[in-house]
Order: sequence, then structure tokens, then C-alpha cells
Amino acid sequence: MSNSSPWDDAWNAAQPRLAAIRDALNTTTSPDPRVIRVGQLDSELLDQELVQVLQEPLNKALSLINASFKARFEPELTLILQLALYKFSIWNTGASYGAKLQDLRYKVPPSPRRTHAPSGLPRRTLLIHGTLTVLLPYLHTKLRSHALSSAWPDAPSSDRRRKAWDILTSMESSYTLLTLTSFLAFLWNGQYRTIADRLLNMRLVPSRRQVKRDVSYEFMNRQMVWHAFTEFLLFLLPLVNARSIRRRISRITSAISPFTLLSSLSARSSTSSSDAKNPGPQKRGKYWSLPQDQCAICAENASLNLNLSEPSNAFTALTAAPVEDSSMGSENEPPAFPIYNPYLASCGDIYCYHCIAERLIQTADSGEDDLGWVCLRCNACVKSADRYTVEIGSDATGSDYEFTSISGSASMGSYSESGWSDSSAL
Repeated sequence: MSNSSPWDDAWNAAQPRLAAIRDALNTTTSPDPRVIRVGQLDSELLDQELVQVLQEPLNKALSLINASFKARFEPELTLILQLALYKFSIWNTGASYGAKLQDLRYKVPPSPRRTHAPSGLPRRTLLIHGTLTVLLPYLHTKLRSHALSSAWPDAPSSDRRRKAWDILTSMESSYTLLTLTSFLAFLWNGQYRTIADRLLNMRLVPSRRQVKRDVSYEFMNRQMVWHAFTEFLLFLLPLVNARSIRRRISRITSAISPFTLLSSLSARSSTSSSDAKNPGPQKRGKYWSLPQDQCAICAENASLNLNLSEPSNAFTALTAAPVEDSSMGSENEPPAFPIYNPYLASCGDIYCYHCIAERLIQTADSGEDDLGWVCLRCNACVKSADRYTVEIGSDATGSDYEFTSISGSASMGSYSESGWSDSSAL
């Protein structure tokens, strides 16, 4: 009586049939894997973009050395880059860098008698392929640029240069027609991408039997995020008060300007003795020590102006020493920031009309009407300004005119043909 189980008997009985199936599978040829056309076209575009990325820093380096080097040696740089890429990609590995990203490689019919390159492809085939795809376009570019620089198209019809130009244009037209025909055939069967591949019977096939096209959505996601961000900015920017932001930035920059720092230092030194007598707090702006016959807004604008061509800029404001009273200056020296068309602010200080009007308009546009504009002299809130009226004294003779306030609380000085001079209050 046998000790074998029924499962062992069934397995032994099925062995001849399983061996026949294995022999049938080994003798049948597997079909060629399907090659996606868009992958082959993408590989060509990736190769072209790689050459451009590598060529851009070289062109910038040459332009820094000499601006004419870029135009003179650009074809040679492109040739060197393409030869280097061809050597390290197709010659060594059998696929370009763009084809590797698409999981493709070149395949040619087997030929045992040929010498092979490190990639396993025939050496002679790769030399011809490199000549057709790299050297021939370089020679065509140089020949065409030489013909255009030598005015071959403008030569007489009987000249040999004109005949050579006609032959060149005819060859270009024929090549364009052949390229179009080959591309249409590629779209039909998806076998040969270029004319050089078709002539040398070089096909791009998948590197693995399991064909898998990896589509990266990183670029699409980046575009969607950027589009959503720009849409959010377009919605948000109209709600942001740009004038108020600029005004706050202007206040911060003007507060740390050199003229303001010098004014604050001089104010501390001049008021150290008076603080003991008058301990009460006083509101003072950053231009409180500026003479009364000068516009504080003009002084602030000059401290922020970096244009050296203008007489009033940040450097002249820095070198100008602040004084507490105009009587301390020279009698014949004109003021650095004279007041034109004086207007009296609600705080009692005097400014130029266009200066105070511009500041009040900016305050109104920024939506800060309740707060008002902060005076640069007394640090009070200014909400309005009126025309500064004066009366002419009865003893005015000749060309000398004395301007005084109606209330007699402020003196604007007098103007004469010899220049500005100070006058005492009535």
C-alpha cells in the first residue's frame, strides 16, 4: 500500500502538462511594449531646455568680460555643450537626459560584428547620429550667418554666391518638407521621432517592460497656488489704505532722519537750563527750533530728498545747523526754506500754502480727518488753515515793506532790495 497522499498523486500527474505550457511560453515572442508619443516629444523638449539652462550662465560670464564675445562665440558654446551632453548621455548610457526622465532609451537592431560604445549601441551608428544631430546644425548656422553677413541674397543672379544661396534655401525647404513628413509618420506609428533616428533605425523604447508614465502635477499645483494668491491680492489691495501706510512710513523715516536727530540734540542742550525754571511739559515737534520765517514742511521734504542736483536735499539739510531764532543768523543771508504764500494753521504756526494744503489733503484722503495732521513745530493736531493776512505800516517808504501780524503776536520780517532782514513786533 502506497504512503503518498492524493495531493501528491495529482501533482505528479500534472507535471507533463505544466512542462508543455512552459515550453510554449518560452518559444512565443512577446510583443513590443507600447511607446507613448508624448513621452518622446517631451524628452526632446527637455534636452533643449537643458542646453539653454547650461548656456545662460556662460553667456552672462562672456558678456561681463566683453559684450561682443556673446554674439561671436555663442554657436561654439552651444556646440561644446551639445557634444558634452551627447558624450555623457547617449554615448555612455544610450539615452539622453530628457529620455531618462521619460524612462526611455535608444534601441537598434542587433549586429554582432559591430564595435559597441559604452552604452551597448554600435559605435559607428552613434558617430553618424551625433554628426547629424549636433555637427550638421552647427555648420548650417555658421554657413547661413556667413552668407547673410556677406550679402549673398543681394548678389546678382549670375553670381556664384547668389547661386549658392539659392541652393542653400532649396535644401532648407526640402529638409523642412522631409521633417514634416517624418513627423506625420511618427504621429501615425510612434516609432521614429526625427529624420536622423529614421535613417539609422534608432528607436526610443521603454527602459522597463512595465510602461508607466509618471505625470508630475507640481507645476500645475504651483500655478494654481500662485493664481489663487494673485486673486486674493486683487481682492485685498483695494481695501488697504496705501496713503496711510505711506504716511506712517514717512513719519518713521523722518523721525530717524539726521536733521531730526541734530534738532533733538540741540533742543536738549538748549532747554537743559530752562527746564529747572519751567518744569511744566511743553509740546514740541521735531522742527520746533526752526526759525519762524522758514517752512518746516519744506525742511522735512528736503531732509528726505536724495537728489543732489536740487539745491535742497538731505545733505544740505544735514549740514544746515538748526537755530532757535532767525535773529541769530546773518542779516544778509537768505533763509534756507522761505515761506511762499503763507497760511496760518489752526495751531498758530505758519507754512507755505502748497505745503500745508498737500498735507491736509493727504490726511483727508487717508481717512484720518478726526485725528488731523500733526504739526511739525508744536506737535498739535492741525485740521484747517487760513490765509495769513498782514497790514502794511503807515511809515513804509520806498521799496522797504514791513509785514506784521494783525494781532501783533508774530513777526514775519521785512523784505528789501538788499535781502531779508528781521523786524521787531509792533
